[in-house]
Amino acid sequence: MKKCIAAIGCVVVLSASLGAQPSTNPVRTPPVEPAATIASETGSDLTVYLLTMGPGDQVWEKFGHNAIWIHDGANNTDIAYHWGVFDFRDKDFYPNFIRGKMLYLMGAFDFNETIDFYRQSNRTVWAQELNLTPGQRYSLAQFVTWNVRPENRHYRYDYYRDNCSTRVRDAIDNALGGVIRKTFVNIPTSTTFRFHTERLTQGDWPVFTGTMAGLGQPTDRPITAYEEMFLPVKLKDHLQTLRVSANGVSAPLVKSERVLVQATRTPEDVEVRRGITGYLVLSLVVLLLVTGAFALSSGKPTFALALIAVWSLLAGLSGVLLAGLWAFTDHVYSYRNENLFQLNPISLIVLVAVIRLIAARAGEADWASRLSSAQRWSFIVAVLPVVGFVLQVLPMFRQVNGDIIALAMPIHVGIAGVLMVLKRRTQPASRSVA
Repeated sequence: MKKCIAAIGCVVVLSASLGAQPSTNPVRTPPVEPAATIASETGSDLTVYLLTMGPGDQVWEKFGHNAIWIHDGANNTDIAYHWGVFDFRDKDFYPNFIRGKMLYLMGAFDFNETIDFYRQSNRTVWAQELNLTPGQRYSLAQFVTWNVRPENRHYRYDYYRDNCSTRVRDAIDNALGGVIRKTFVNIPTSTTFRFHTERLTQGDWPVFTGTMAGLGQPTDRPITAYEEMFLPVKLKDHLQTLRVSANGVSAPLVKSERVLVQATRTPEDVEVRRGITGYLVLSLVVLLLVTGAFALSSGKPTFALALIAVWSLLAGLSGVLLAGLWAFTDHVYSYRNENLFQLNPISLIVLVAVIRLIAARAGEADWASRLSSAQRWSFIVAVLPVVGFVLQVLPMFRQVNGDIIALAMPIHVGIAGVLMVLKRRTQPASRSVA
């Protein structure tokens, strides 16, 4: 397939909704005849399956994928419909991604080619035959046929509220008359958007770290079972428990389930294994390098200052990115991000001050002035993460960001301490007058 089959989307800069809000662009209402008004025999040649694909290797594949497979016995066709198509080569893809205005589209693919693609990608594929009436099957087939048309196939992608999985959920729910939403919308879970993002990206440390830095506070609110269906595997599992009424008789929605492709890869994590310990160790290693270089220096600690400059560059640029995502883009999942206490643009001022300090000659008046400037700004930068950490005792500051705190706060405080010691060490001794 020339187009990439997406799952939940690129998660390096994920973000979270500001509360239990409706989809930003719900499925448009097509000119489809309601299932209840369709003749009883219409649709009897159709068989509908929910296809669920397990995680893959690429960033956008880590959350899995799904599709609606419709077998038409009358025409002997098997088509897989899904809402996860995007193309990196599109001239507007990256500008739209940066602005948070990603456009995805629906696609219809040959079923056998689809299965071959996932077999070659070593991704598990489940098929659940859905217990729909002939009228419901026909109504669903009408909808996907309408939705895949060029004028209808594009939609505004949302990581959690309107993606490939929620589009599948809503298409099936429309055919069922809203049973899925009515059943699951008020069922609480013990999970959050952040929790699921953590567990599914934790195998890729850079992606995990960037994602946790980019996710804002709203990802930490509890979500319902209905919202949890943004994950294809969760949609599969929840529908397995749903019962529907057909001709007054209650029956499971999922008539049967089978594995079409069994991957040999490790199954997806069900818990979060990665914690703050690794980030705290990394932070202490950086501090050890800085303080060790400072302790071993005689006179001007150039190497220690260079390490401080590198960290200030990384922290400052990260702060600019986090602030920009909040202030200038539609990445709503990055709004109200408390990580700005830990990674702040002010670090770039520390960077400039340290570079000027490196360029000065030790012992001269200009050196002392530049050292004082660097020490003052480093103190401000060190206070911010401590404030962010302390504020978490208040209910309005509830972001789960212990990993970023463990990484950034010790380094900021340690750098301020090193520059303070350097300033005291280089100050001339005071003279006593009798």
